[in-house]
Amino acid sequence: MSSSEPLISYPQGCIAGSFVRRVKRFSVEIEVEGESVWIHSNNTGSMMGLLRKGSPILASPAANPNRKLKWTQEAVGLHMPAGIKWVGVNTQTPNKMLKAAFEAGRLHWAEGYSVFKSEAKVGDSRADGVLRTNDGSLPPLWIECKNVTMVEDEVACFPDAVTERGRKHLNNMMNLVKQGHRAAFFYLIQRPDGHCFAPADVIDPAYAELFYEALDMGVEVYPYRAVVTETGIALGELLPVNGKAF
Repeated sequence: MSSSEPLISYPQGCIAGSFVRRVKRFSVEIEVEGESVWIHSNNTGSMMGLLRKGSPILASPAANPNRKLKWTQEAVGLHMPAGIKWVGVNTQTPNKMLKAAFEAGRLHWAEGYSVFKSEAKVGDSRADGVLRTNDGSLPPLWIECKNVTMVEDEVACFPDAVTERGRKHLNNMMNLVKQGHRAAFFYLIQRPDGHCFAPADVIDPAYAELFYEALDMGVEVYPYRAVVTETGIALGELLPVNGKAF
């Protein structure tokens, strides 16, 4: 499979509309061919700089036909000099991409591992994934996935809102490294205009400080660009972390 081919395909029957408003984070009103349509958003972040009146919105049909909101927000159109580019805002996508990329052999830092488990229990919480070998020849590799939709001055940043949960994940990963395990963050940058990655210290300085502590302790960080189209998402290049690449 080439790097330009989607690893995740959107379901059949997606609709495109224009953004009207967002209510209580999880409900988004769009206009489709002159009609008002309410869709579900699973993104609890601010989606800073994206949700502007009239912005294109891509939504997929809900898997459960009995769900109150029949559509799920997948992407927002970003106006760029080259035209409209899609930004993925579905926060379930990074987890799906991690599994798909591992199965496709696209993660150089996961070479040697053969077993992937999602939602793996670790202590009193769960990691988004863990990689193991059948013979135990490599330490377990625990992975947390994060969705990145904020870019400032060509730097992709996370988070776009203060996140106590995100700081908890950093502490959990540092504790795993102390125990002799590997621990990594898989940041999926779902927009085309970020050229490196950094924690958003202006948004959450405590997260940024802890992020660099985690790096110094040996927690690994892999920020990948996602290539988002109207039909699906491909995995692009690995971006540097403030000039440091893993």
